[in-house]
Amino acid sequence: MPDKSVPEGERIAKVIARAGLASRREAEAWIAAGRVAVNGAVISSPALNVTARDRIVVDGEPLPGRARTRLFRYYKPRGLVTTHSDPQGRPTIFRALPKRLPRLISIGRLDINSEGLLLLTNDGGLARVLELPATGWLRRYRVRALGRVTQQALDGLKHGISVAGIHYGPIEATLDREQGANVWLTVGIREGKNREVRKVLEHLGLKVNRLIRVSYGPFELGGLDDGEVEEVVTEELRKALGPGLAAQANADFESPLEHEMPLARHSGARPQGSEPGIQKRARDERLDSGSPLRGSRNDKKKQRRDRRGGPRPKYPRPRA
Repeated sequence: MPDKSVPEGERIAKVIARAGLASRREAEAWIAAGRVAVNGAVISSPALNVTARDRIVVDGEPLPGRARTRLFRYYKPRGLVTTHSDPQGRPTIFRALPKRLPRLISIGRLDINSEGLLLLTNDGGLARVLELPATGWLRRYRVRALGRVTQQALDGLKHGISVAGIHYGPIEATLDREQGANVWLTVGIREGKNREVRKVLEHLGLKVNRLIRVSYGPFELGGLDDGEVEEVVTEELRKALGPGLAAQANADFESPLEHEMPLARHSGARPQGSEPGIQKRARDERLDSGSPLRGSRNDKKKQRRDRRGGPRPKYPRPRA
């Protein structure tokens, strides 16, 4: 017999998040603001369980039926904020994304000066699970920093480190090469605390001047260029999550799509006044391979320059 002491259904904020309208935290804020009604009555607290029998309305519109869980790989350019709206009026990734995409939320964040792989999803439950440190997915970065550091000092990060009263878990860091006054590093973290890579390397005497996320768990930046977004095929997503994470996120791989959109690559807008950063390249080329990146045919006529106006840096070849 079912346990009558356990409330039936799911928390209202969780249901709204699974519908792809907002993250759970955003849904709770909407409820507090009086934007959500259940069975004709406006609610003010997220401490409410609902079932499929309840009628949920957000901003006067019925809650849409649950859509299939989807995931997108996005190359976030520098100069964009990872938020839907910014109090300071800075450009955001969601305004830069192609308009044909469904309503998406980010899985974690990249700060305004960081670039590279950002995962986007229409499923708030999936976002929450993949952000949890307990999930243990490695987030890997290529980092250029001003200063000098030894591999021995980087190896000391394997056991974690405390900086300004904040403890960071084990960090994998490799010195790839020295280039002028800079060093190139490959850094892997699993917690993803606020500005973790920058703060830890600053503690070691390095000043990060370029930070590119190249992978998040099993998903890689691959051949995406600045501002491009590409959907992960459903079967690939199902395989990457495995039955454990899929069940934990309550992912839905059977429901219909919100609207049909080809699983092709789309280019979004870039910050005003900025140039494309990393060139188009073969799909099988990996940013972290260490091989020199091939540019477009136009590069033979005119060398591309980075956003600071200088010659574009070549990515270092990792030591064997």
